[in-house]
Amino acid sequence: MATRPASSSPSSSLLPWLGIALIVIVLDQLTKTLILQYFQYGDSRTITSFFNLVRVHNTGAAFSFLAGASGWQRWFFVGLGAVAAVFIVWMLSRHGGQKVFAWALALILGGALGNVIDRLLHGYVVDFIQVHYAGRAFPSFNIADSAITVGAILLIVDELLRVRRAK
Repeated sequence: MATRPASSSPSSSLLPWLGIALIVIVLDQLTKTLILQYFQYGDSRTITSFFNLVRVHNTGAAFSFLAGASGWQRWFFVGLGAVAAVFIVWMLSRHGGQKVFAWALALILGGALGNVIDRLLHGYVVDFIQVHYAGRAFPSFNIADSAITVGAILLIVDELLRVRRAK
């Protein structure tokens, strides 16, 4: 019976993806720390004609979903993020060789944990990127949200590629 080489063991194939997630977390927390240090709540600085840096706090989820709830949502989203993180790590341990899929999961993992850290530390997520055009602004977001979005897009791309290969 042949044994699998050490380089393809589940733990070794998991490490690069956890490293990517860690990079997302570090970049996310670093940028949020800078915003908290240099901006007061509600401050906004124009960077370009379509981009501002702002400091806003989101007690809800995407697009401030449940932001007006009485506080229970903090722990709900922490728990949801923790469960999602465990599931994603499990998925990465099983599918780490599928590059696009694993990139997607690693980005989503880093983003989810970046926002969980905010909820644990502050009780809200620090958002600071604001894109706007013609007087209308897209809801503010952060590096973690960006990583989750890119990860979700990569999941779609991976599925489209998988379907195409199956034909």
